[in-house]
Amino acid sequence: MAQEDVFKKIVSHCKEYGFVFPSSEIYDGLAAVYDYGQNGVELKNNIKQYWWKSMVLLHDNIVGIDSAIFMHPTIWKASGHVDAFNDPLIDNRDSKKRYRADVLIEDQIAKYDEKIEKEIAKARKRFGESFDEAQFRATNARVIEHQQKRDALHARYTEAMQGPDLAELKQIIIDEEIVDPISGTKNWTDVRQFNLMFSTEMGSVADGSNKVYLRPETAQGIFVNYLNVQKTGRMKIPFGIAQIGKAFRNEIVARQFIFRMREFEQMEMQFFVQPGTELEYFQKWKELRMKWHQALGFGAENYRFHDHEKLAHYANAATDIEFHMPFGFKEVEGIHSRTNFDLSQHEKFSGRSIKYFDPQTKESYTPYVIETSIGVDRMFLSVMCHSYKEEQLENGETRVVLMLPPALAPTKLAVLPLVKKDGLPEKAREIVNNLKFHFNTSYDEKDTIGKRYRRQDAVGTPFCVTVDYDTLQDNTVTLRFRDTMEQERVSIDQLLSIIEDKVSITSLLKKLQ
Repeated sequence: MAQEDVFKKIVSHCKEYGFVFPSSEIYDGLAAVYDYGQNGVELKNNIKQYWWKSMVLLHDNIVGIDSAIFMHPTIWKASGHVDAFNDPLIDNRDSKKRYRADVLIEDQIAKYDEKIEKEIAKARKRFGESFDEAQFRATNARVIEHQQKRDALHARYTEAMQGPDLAELKQIIIDEEIVDPISGTKNWTDVRQFNLMFSTEMGSVADGSNKVYLRPETAQGIFVNYLNVQKTGRMKIPFGIAQIGKAFRNEIVARQFIFRMREFEQMEMQFFVQPGTELEYFQKWKELRMKWHQALGFGAENYRFHDHEKLAHYANAATDIEFHMPFGFKEVEGIHSRTNFDLSQHEKFSGRSIKYFDPQTKESYTPYVIETSIGVDRMFLSVMCHSYKEEQLENGETRVVLMLPPALAPTKLAVLPLVKKDGLPEKAREIVNNLKFHFNTSYDEKDTIGKRYRRQDAVGTPFCVTVDYDTLQDNTVTLRFRDTMEQERVSIDQLLSIIEDKVSITSLLKKLQ
């Protein structure tokens, strides 16, 4: 099945099973804004809990805060967002649609990658186990041609983005004969810059109002509070501040479901270090963050680092952790060495000293910062994409199952009475009531037991318990395992010890030690 078709099925599955809904759907929706349903919010909360505990529980020098969405407008002047937080936009005169020029070019680069992968896939199928991919890449004429075009375009694009050179970006689009996906024409306008921040007014008209912004990132709330946290928490460098919160960007090209949205959530940690040690900590946090992702068991081959060729104005090192989505390797986390840019700027614009006094060296200095930043929604999407499976069973049926990491699953255990009579529902309810204090447990009595198993598979529930007539006699139940569909008879008294450790966030955190 084509990866594009797989992605469409995942999007459909998210809506059908209560994970993600289009926002304001009864009013025909609002573009690139989504709501999380009853299962989606549980999965999302579990992802956030895994991240939060991995930061503040496992590191005695990292604490958390929750800063306001509205902030003093000068903060965004100091950070550079007012003047430099722009995207290069281009319009098609025929369709009247607006696009990000850089995204159009990146999609063109991806098309060359897809052509190469198709050639490799055909060769792998033809040669089987004897296939040598490295040799094929180096010798196949079509692959070499596609790779050369791809590399030349990538180099040209990277150089154009340094400025950015808006005229060159348009020329690349023309030279590559990139067409508007709607009109099919190449009738493009010039490329121009567009600021991504949402603005609004604070205060009444009578008293005069101030222009404020919805924050485009959560990091600045950490920077302006870093000295408050350091002093009240008596923190010594190196130390970190973690935060989870909403951010807002007026994305013109919001696409690929929840991958790029206008309202999204970030998990960010800013780690403050002594100047001169930042690259050492940058490398350390690269390793720690990759370990965090791989602890989910999705396979090391599905992750890669992508070092930035064009560094942001505040950085001296930057890399992305990319995950293999159905639409290619895409960024889920950024790790940046931000130098002392942000703190220095806030000191300059506020007129207040926010230097750190080092009790060991007896000197004051502006700390350097290592940032780790994850989009919660992108992380959610990567989990869904990897977990979605369609399995062909021996009886010819197809099973749709979400093989979610048990610790992230919305519901850990479903308790199912075999029939809705003879005391079985009451016994099942008793099991639910005993276990719901330990992990998320649900009760389901509608439809046949087979249909209920399938329903729980589809929402990723790792364990199901069936209560039958024997249960009333010997206090045992049938425990079913989602991934293997294997079943075993166990005592009700054993359920907590069998399930709890496997479904707790602690089971993931232990892998990080």
